[in-house]
Amino acid sequence: MAATDPADEISELSSKLTSVEAVLDPGAMRAEAESLREQAADPDLWGDQQHAQAVTRRLSYIEGELARLEDLRQRLDDTRVMFELADSEHDEPTRVEAQRDLASLRREVDQLEVRTLLSGEYDAREALVSINAQAGGADAADFAQNLMRMYQRWAERHGYPTEVYDISYAEEAGIKSTTFAVKAPYAYGTLRGEHGTHRMVRISKYDNQGRRQTSFAGVDVVPVVEQTDHIEINEDEIRVDVYRSSGPGGQGVNTTDSAVRITHLPTGIVVSCQNERSQIQNRASAMSVLQAKLLERRRLEEAEEMAALRGEIAGSWGTQIRNYVLYPYQNVKDVRTGQETGNTTAVLDGEIDDFIEAEIRWLRRGQNGEKD
Repeated sequence: MAATDPADEISELSSKLTSVEAVLDPGAMRAEAESLREQAADPDLWGDQQHAQAVTRRLSYIEGELARLEDLRQRLDDTRVMFELADSEHDEPTRVEAQRDLASLRREVDQLEVRTLLSGEYDAREALVSINAQAGGADAADFAQNLMRMYQRWAERHGYPTEVYDISYAEEAGIKSTTFAVKAPYAYGTLRGEHGTHRMVRISKYDNQGRRQTSFAGVDVVPVVEQTDHIEINEDEIRVDVYRSSGPGGQGVNTTDSAVRITHLPTGIVVSCQNERSQIQNRASAMSVLQAKLLERRRLEEAEEMAALRGEIAGSWGTQIRNYVLYPYQNVKDVRTGQETGNTTAVLDGEIDDFIEAEIRWLRRGQNGEKD
């Protein structure tokens, strides 16, 4: 329960921020930032563009996190002074402003505390997100596109770059599938709870009788592979098909067969990439996606083996995780955490942090074997 006295609550938040700093270790972050700045100043860095981009993204992230910690600490001090001033001067407008600032600080410190829960093996990685339309025809394809926009708007709100590798457009509307990367540290740990089946209920835009339609879309989240990962893929285990990239309605993106589809024969995993003009670049990107999916497959198999050894029942990721109801009422509810809101428009516009934070806490409780 939060303290009701502002001074007590500010002290409580200050202590919580100190605990967060103990986990994040600003000293180590500053040392890493200095090392990254030295690398960024090396004129030879951009000889390997992929490595250079990773260095600059990491540096930007760490500098942002350090600035965030310093800003929170300063704002806590400023808010304490505002309350003292409001009390001494009997200044109600200043007190109202201070209470508003305190509420904002409470949310931000709680969000930062959630970050400290991301301690899984791959949590610090960037993320690959795949979305597939499932049952529901044109409504499912439209829903899949809505989900893609939701995640991209969420990433945009946080300043996280995204890169779309592939989109397969549906004939009537929406998309059949898409794969895109969220290029930010801890993107995988943050988004992995979004993995599963999402359900939409609404009046169909594609039914001339205006009937209610239930549709489904699947979301798959895997960590991006790194050079330290050992994922062997033999040439005789894959089939590579090339085809012409296309946009909505079959509109040509280019006039060469540069898009690449790779099928991993032992597992049946299929990945595609069509975002580059070069077939060679698309093949390299598609292989990276395939490696990421095989890495996640291996991780899940190892987790299931450990669960079997311990006599546990491994949970299924394929179950329905969230309902988006637009008719006959407005509600978005996560079936695992109970997190819900009536502001469906905001959720579909990317305001999903409350759901993500609840998922992270829920997953952490599951890892620790705690009961709800």
